[in-house]
Amino acid sequence: MFDAHLHIIDPRFALPGNDGYRPDPFTVDDYRAHAEALGVTGGAVVAGSFNGTEQDYLIAALRELGPAFVGVAQLPPETSDSHLRDLHAAGVRALRINLVRGPAGDLDALVQLGMRAAELLNWPTELYVDARDLRRLAPRIAPLPRVSVDHLGLSQEGLPALLALVGTGARVKATGFGRGDLDVPEALRAIAEVNPGALMAGTDLPSTRAPRPFDPADLRLIADTLGAAADRVFTANALDFYGIAETGER
Repeated sequence: MFDAHLHIIDPRFALPGNDGYRPDPFTVDDYRAHAEALGVTGGAVVAGSFNGTEQDYLIAALRELGPAFVGVAQLPPETSDSHLRDLHAAGVRALRINLVRGPAGDLDALVQLGMRAAELLNWPTELYVDARDLRRLAPRIAPLPRVSVDHLGLSQEGLPALLALVGTGARVKATGFGRGDLDVPEALRAIAEVNPGALMAGTDLPSTRAPRPFDPADLRLIADTLGAAADRVFTANALDFYGIAETGER
């Protein structure tokens, strides 16, 4: 399995927090202890709102985890091209825009950054967004050439808008099943029907602030719901999205 969504909280680095929230440490060693039984061969370390925009912890995590893992960075709009290239050299392969707990007012500037990162380095942009907001936001995010949406879009009400976005080529993280109010099997089947290449499975470890944290049964649910189609959801779709070679290394 390629774990398409995980977080590292390293106490060696500053933790700015978000609205006063600072999670407990969850180090690379902690992640490995949890992931060992899951057959994880690589993954995407995703910046959380609480990590802030300094990405030193992310670079350190990628160095420790090795070339089968990529980073998804949270950056300010004014990030320079040279810094983007430095992050790419360190293993970062995508930009994250957090619209659930992030700076929604900066969306247009962050979209410009995403477009610049896509042109320079072929990075996609990952959106943490409630799918109920997608119709309203669609004109603003439309310039981004490649996007994904975290945690199945969080809401049952927003599923039609999410499916419309999938129809334009967007990917969806099959993660965080305890974060929203979705009928998860229904959402998985609907997304896969629109585009079998859209879904990317992940653990969301350590499930910070989730009402119900990750359980290995979530992965079994994906397998049971999608049958043979689940194989690509666990590995191939994410490798393609992040531009990882067939060897499984960036």
